[in-house]
Amino acid sequence: MGGTLNPNKQIPHVEKPGHSDTVPKEEKEKHLTTPGAAKEVIRAEGDLGDKVALACFSVSNFGVFASSEQAVGLFVTGAGVAAQFEGSIEVTGDCQVTGAMHNRGDYTCDGNHSVGGNMTVVGDIQLAGPGRDYAEDFDVSGVAGAEPGTVMVLDDGGGIRISDQAYDRRVAGVISGAGGYRPGVILGREASATKRSPLALMGQVYCRVDASSAAIAVGDLLTTSSTPGHAMKAADPAQAFGAVIGKALRPLAEGRGLVPILVALQ
Repeated sequence: MGGTLNPNKQIPHVEKPGHSDTVPKEEKEKHLTTPGAAKEVIRAEGDLGDKVALACFSVSNFGVFASSEQAVGLFVTGAGVAAQFEGSIEVTGDCQVTGAMHNRGDYTCDGNHSVGGNMTVVGDIQLAGPGRDYAEDFDVSGVAGAEPGTVMVLDDGGGIRISDQAYDRRVAGVISGAGGYRPGVILGREASATKRSPLALMGQVYCRVDASSAAIAVGDLLTTSSTPGHAMKAADPAQAFGAVIGKALRPLAEGRGLVPILVALQ
């Protein structure tokens, strides 16, 4: 049975006739991609283009193992394609591509995907999972109580604070992340000295609602209430102009609760 390859295991040395293990310093300092700097060069010469310089096979282990203690473990170059693989490729470390990368099949990323430049998409962008709203990070003042689902209004410092007045035209949105929903897209994610929270500006989000003054039905317009951080039914259209948060997606007959709403500031 084949064992696991241990790159640190001492390999028995077999000295070739006429070959010395002592490499002069000037030879070591040569560019390692130059064939003249190699200990041994294998060439495939001939008139046909199907010659193979080196063929390696293994039944139960690595076909080729390359390692370097101080530099590149394996360097490959070619007039056309530098390397071609038939089968899967596994990379356990970082993968850096300085040129263009073309993928003709599907691309799956189980971790984070960071893009330092622009991203152009010809097809659709589909966000699967619990991401339901389009949010933006804001600095939060008066952090206590500003939890997901809380109705927020603009403050004088350019951030947001918990709403505490009915029909407040400063209403900015609802903090995303309550009831199993989370943001699908977050803008303005940056470092700040104060706490920042994603504020749902569009889409579906769970919102704290107070139905004490009026029962809430599906489709009712919602506005801010005097209950801190809660929305209520916008029963007065005249006062609601400019203070609407969105529409209720589920009813709430009485009391307070967490209700999914469709954010549509107006």
